[in-house]
Amino acid sequence: MRTHSGNWKWKIGALATALALGMIVNPLPAAIAADHAESTSVAGDPGADIADVYAFLDPNDNSKVILAMDVEGFIVPSELLNLSFFSPDVLYRFEIENTGDAKGKADKSIDITFSPQTSRSAPQIATIRLPNGQKFSAPTTVQTLNATANPFAVTADPASGVSFFAGLTDDPFFFDIVGFNRFVGSVLAGAPNAAHLSRGRDSFAGYNVHMITLSVPASMLVGRAGNEIGINGVTLRQKQTHREESGKVKTDGPWVQVDRMATPAVNTALIPFARKNEYNAATPQDDAKGQFAGDIVATLTALGTNAANIDILASVAVNRGDYLRLNLAQVNSGPGGGNNAGAGFPNGRRPGDDVIDTLLFFIANQNPLGDNVNANDVPFGNVFPFFAPPHQPRATGVIDDGTRN
Repeated sequence: MRTHSGNWKWKIGALATALALGMIVNPLPAAIAADHAESTSVAGDPGADIADVYAFLDPNDNSKVILAMDVEGFIVPSELLNLSFFSPDVLYRFEIENTGDAKGKADKSIDITFSPQTSRSAPQIATIRLPNGQKFSAPTTVQTLNATANPFAVTADPASGVSFFAGLTDDPFFFDIVGFNRFVGSVLAGAPNAAHLSRGRDSFAGYNVHMITLSVPASMLVGRAGNEIGINGVTLRQKQTHREESGKVKTDGPWVQVDRMATPAVNTALIPFARKNEYNAATPQDDAKGQFAGDIVATLTALGTNAANIDILASVAVNRGDYLRLNLAQVNSGPGGGNNAGAGFPNGRRPGDDVIDTLLFFIANQNPLGDNVNANDVPFGNVFPFFAPPHQPRATGVIDDGTRN
């Protein structure tokens, strides 16, 4: 995980040293390291709750960037029809930072909205607005309770060169929530016990999530920073909501941010519970100003991370703001969205990247430490949109539902 030179690097290092010397340990809740329902504001608004964000070069064509955002996770196969729609009141946005400045301000965006769901057997229509002002429409993938999922509906827009997919997929995140929480609890209790990480149970196995994925020409995203771009996922709702006696819901007014997600685990694991809603409503510009730097350092100090590794971890979410940084000159290749060494997280994020083990490595001061969940429960695809089909209801007589809680 790279560090960046600048004023904030010195300030974070100094703050980390001061906290360590002062033995400041914040009372922390047990943390999880996904972004699923990490704050009360999004747990109560699942349609706008971002679970994860991905950004990587298409391993089949490195001139294309794959951007993905998934929301409203933990969909069980039996609810494939009832919970298969994207909220028509939410604006889903990919923010692109491509100037490389220290302010953290987004320079471009891609916006996606969805028409209301009118039938369980008909698609919603997505409207995609691109950074160059172009716009096109695409249907979502309709779900089924059959033993086999419907094929992914992929729309290729010839005018822009952009491809689009939206629908339910397997939740691609793999991680042992329970083991990690128990481990963190033991650390905070003063008796670290890495055996809690030996369960090896993927808390996301067997569950589905709402996925939005685009394949975008890299030339559409680059700016003054050249080959480096930053990606941030955002959801927004209009400020005013009116509920009518007829059951209709109307919205108006300016768009207000509900959730954001870039680097995995920042809000979920590093921001104190009392400030998680605030973090989701904030921006990378606020990060770059140091609005949450003290909280991030205090959390890592409480977990026993030393000053040098606090500098590495904290600079990702503070210096220049919290973005997934992707180097477009770094070749990505291999199956499942890419698996070649050196091309994955923290250089963007591919579906198969074990982001938890990477983060734990630095949290544990670069000592080997992992959650023993090293791959997804089902294989990823080798072509766009790369994610796996949704889990379907099990056949008669099959007792195992696929979950690994």
